[in-house]
Amino acid sequence: MGDAQEVQLQVMGKEAGEASPPRHENETSQPTIPQKRKSKWWLLMAIYSFLLLAGQSVAVLLGRLYFEKGGNSSWMGALVQPAGFPILLPFYLSQPKSPSTSNFETSLPSNLVLASIYISCGIFIAIVSMLHSLGLKYLPVSTYSLICASQLGFNALFSFFLNSLKLTPFIVNSLVLLTISSILLVFQDDSAQSKQVYKRKYAFGFICTIGASAGYGLLLSLTQYAFKKVLKQETFKVVLDMTVYPSLASTIAVLVGLFASGEWKGLGKEMEGFKLGEVSYCMTLIWTAISWQLFSIGCVGLIFEVSSVFSNVISTFGLPVVPVLAVFCFGDKMDVIKAIAMVLAIWGFLSYVYQHYLDDCKLKKQNSNAAATEMLITG
Repeated sequence: MGDAQEVQLQVMGKEAGEASPPRHENETSQPTIPQKRKSKWWLLMAIYSFLLLAGQSVAVLLGRLYFEKGGNSSWMGALVQPAGFPILLPFYLSQPKSPSTSNFETSLPSNLVLASIYISCGIFIAIVSMLHSLGLKYLPVSTYSLICASQLGFNALFSFFLNSLKLTPFIVNSLVLLTISSILLVFQDDSAQSKQVYKRKYAFGFICTIGASAGYGLLLSLTQYAFKKVLKQETFKVVLDMTVYPSLASTIAVLVGLFASGEWKGLGKEMEGFKLGEVSYCMTLIWTAISWQLFSIGCVGLIFEVSSVFSNVISTFGLPVVPVLAVFCFGDKMDVIKAIAMVLAIWGFLSYVYQHYLDDCKLKKQNSNAAATEMLITG
């Protein structure tokens, strides 16, 4: 019996010795994974941020150009926001298929759940797009940008409840500065532009833009919630899924509204009467649609990689850029208030980025301490 027990102990010790190296190798390799991802992560942040800022600025300016040069269809202004999704199809079709392991398949949501998410988001986007179209139709660019900045506050509020957002001092500082930078735009002298619009329509556009900002802030928080709690995947295909399918549903919803309202009947005359010509009319709508899709992929990408608030911070950072670009596009005046707004926006943006830098340093320190502790234990 003693010899048998000794042999059994030797076998168990050998098995334990053979099992321990893989466990030790996995544990020590974990701290290096986040460090290797950081360079790719920052590159993705730069690409997504550029797409968001460039797409947003160009889309807003072209949208305003459409209404100023003879466009009058609010439904068309809403349609161009989601209708450019076909440009993403080549990227979508080139993505590799998900692995077909049984464990992976059981963790995925059902097709019914996915369809519900995409359709719900699509209808929500259609409503927000219509509200944005009405706001852009009746408000000056600077006033429109000012109200859109309120979406950052709405988004932070919704994320606090839905996504457990932690409001650190640097994040609060960023939110305050970015909000103030856009609020300053209300003190510009837009009286000449405001006289061109009836007070009732001006107030209507104001209310619609506030509603769009609140809805957009909620949509971003819900998108982040879907990524974390339902989709639970870390692939670029998921980002495309949350861009293409909701855009398709939104496009169908807006098309139904366009034909139901009867505005489609006047699009031919609208194109003929466009001040820049029929070709420019078509190109304005096409490039507006493309710009909104670039904005969407950048926005959803930032939500996927970081959070909805971070995506909104980048978006708000770009809002003061629109009035500056309007100086060259529509002849608006550049004044001291716009310059101050730009400085505050950059300050707020850097404050939020600095918080992510601190989080990165903290993560590296934790990984380094974990690696050192592991070496002491195993050494």
